[in-house]
Amino acid sequence: MTSRRPRLAAASVAVTTLAVAALSTAAGPAAAAGEPTITADPMSTWQTNGVVWTLAHANGVVYVGGTFSKVRPPGAAPGTSEVARTNFAAFDATTGKLLDCAPAFTGGAGTVRALEVSPDGKRLYVGGSFSRAGTVSVSNAAAVNTADCTVATSWRPVVTATVRAIESSGSTVYLGGDFGAVQGQTRQRVAAVTGTGSLLPFRATLDAPVRAITASPAHGKVLVGGDFNVVNGASSRALAALDPTSGATKKTFPNWLPSASAVKGLANDGTYFYLAAEGTGSFDGRIAGVLSTGAMKWRDACLGATQAVLPHKGVLYSVSHAHNCGTTPGGFPEHSNRQHLLAQSVADKTILPWFPDTNDGIGEGIGPRAMTMTTGEILWVGGEFTSVNGKAQQGLTRFPASPDTGAPQVPILSGASTAAGKITLSWKASWDRDDGTLTYRLYRDGVFLKALSRSSRYWDRPTISYTDTVTPGSQHRYSLEVTDGENMSGRNGPVYVTALG
Repeated sequence: MTSRRPRLAAASVAVTTLAVAALSTAAGPAAAAGEPTITADPMSTWQTNGVVWTLAHANGVVYVGGTFSKVRPPGAAPGTSEVARTNFAAFDATTGKLLDCAPAFTGGAGTVRALEVSPDGKRLYVGGSFSRAGTVSVSNAAAVNTADCTVATSWRPVVTATVRAIESSGSTVYLGGDFGAVQGQTRQRVAAVTGTGSLLPFRATLDAPVRAITASPAHGKVLVGGDFNVVNGASSRALAALDPTSGATKKTFPNWLPSASAVKGLANDGTYFYLAAEGTGSFDGRIAGVLSTGAMKWRDACLGATQAVLPHKGVLYSVSHAHNCGTTPGGFPEHSNRQHLLAQSVADKTILPWFPDTNDGIGEGIGPRAMTMTTGEILWVGGEFTSVNGKAQQGLTRFPASPDTGAPQVPILSGASTAAGKITLSWKASWDRDDGTLTYRLYRDGVFLKALSRSSRYWDRPTISYTDTVTPGSQHRYSLEVTDGENMSGRNGPVYVTALG
């Protein structure tokens, strides 16, 4: 979290005898420096009765788009206390309160796939498959005035098929998706219009859908990602950099993505750009590139259908159902669980100790699909999940920067005497969703004895042991508690051990 100590800074603790199994997770230098993450503790959040595909925020409001017909309060079971919201809803970004802003997006496939706020925050652009926005006739793209939640009748570009991505840059609005024409003119899957909806000369031809767009005016390029193989008549698998005015190809990225992988999400922080990949038995992870040159900074080796990426204060957050990350620094081996939310070091791709989780959920069983970070540092996550951290929660959740409220579980303590006056205590390390290093506090006869700090992850919990020196033949009671630095578990035990004489 942003206000807390570095995640992986290990405390130096002197012990009489300490045997700790080596932690198998690789740690890169950035992880050792300890980028702070937000918490892994979900806040009370409204829910949807369907899939959330996209999120955006502006002026203290979080906008939610997807395929759903109702929302319900935090904790409400499916079908109870529901409020009608047709593929679009708005919430107070801080309190999470449901707001009255609720134009229905209907017709077509009846789904909202893309949300993007204008640079001045006055307009919310909406894309998807729909023919009406509230009472206004539209064609797969619309705009909502954020001040009063009215649908803007002055911005209604006619787009012939689903809009899957929108990027607003200066006075230009870029559209990506499945379409072949905009405003009656040929535009193959990507186009640019003005703030009044007029078609711009920008033209590029792609052979398959565009699913993500991120613009970098300072570097004179617009990056597009999707399912395509050919851009402007030349090979360009799933990713290309285009001239922001003409649409001409400025750079391709050969060998970045195999033929079975598509780009589902793009983001940039002004220096680097980041992509989310989904493949079929192929590359499924994240890549970081340098905006100025287009050079690859790093690429991880996780599987698991990455849907979106979001950089924030040196950390790259992502949503997927990650698995088999064993060769990525800080990563985990293939096991029965899939990790749906990840945080990585922007500097070196190390997977940081931040492990909130969802289930796969409904629909395609992907889990989370979209993210947005508010100015108050609350990460909103949407998707098709139906549980968060093991508790029922559908479609939406959110995580704050602070406070950290989750205490690690206290491990089971055991003890034995193997030599005169020596008692050896041991336990299996606990783990915490947002702290990589935990401190274990031992008590003898109710009096504090020793604190030991060690690293652990949910897939790697080493055995820790400590040997206490006491009077030969004496009996003692021991107990153990564990803290993440802010939250303390309950104390376990006591365990009674008699020292050999």
